[in-house]
Amino acid sequence: MPVIGLGVYLNDECAEACEVALQNGYRMIDGARYYENEIQVGVGVRKSGVKREDVFITSKVYHPDFTYDGTTAALKESIANLGSSYYDLYLTHSALGGKDARLAAYRALLDGKASGMIKSVGVSNYSAKHIEEIREAGLEIPVVNQIELHPFCQQKPIVDYCRKNNIVVQAYSPLVCGALDNPVIQELSTKYSKDPAQILVRWSLQRGFVPLPKSSQPERIISNGQVFGWEIEPTDMA
Repeated sequence: MPVIGLGVYLNDECAEACEVALQNGYRMIDGARYYENEIQVGVGVRKSGVKREDVFITSKVYHPDFTYDGTTAALKESIANLGSSYYDLYLTHSALGGKDARLAAYRALLDGKASGMIKSVGVSNYSAKHIEEIREAGLEIPVVNQIELHPFCQQKPIVDYCRKNNIVVQAYSPLVCGALDNPVIQELSTKYSKDPAQILVRWSLQRGFVPLPKSSQPERIISNGQVFGWEIEPTDMA
């Protein structure tokens, strides 16, 4: 799994964003059925010139489809939308719907993995309680839990739980939903001669998360990925 990905939420016409990202070093695209742009993701990947096997693509099933048959149908439609035979990672998008519904959807994804439609299965917005339900049902633990993470939303209990259980933590909204004018972020931006978004993505990387910054602007997509070869000092990582 790459250490940074492009998020495509609220980007209905995301083909160009995916193409730009992949042509500038990104190798992961994070989508979802709820975003209604899986077709656009596939178009962008193909236009990028990067081989499909070199791109890590994620999608998610939303809670209204949380039945076994509903999730299976959603997964098959996602694959048709993408124009590929598989997803690298597929998640349950939320913990809504109740225990039985969550487990039914998760079982469907595991069967999708067994049949080759998915390489890895994960969850999003799950607490430790929800992941323990999976363990207690005798099912394999998710490889990923994707949650909102940034300096002002650190969610330490679930982060600690995931680390103890070897679950990769992906960070959505790592750019604080665009609120980059915080005085501390601005101060660090000046100190390191980096823009505020780069500070936030770098913070996420140094915390051991997999950040998924989103943008539809080519220059921002490129800039958000220029976060290697420098570090935030430990005293600034609170």
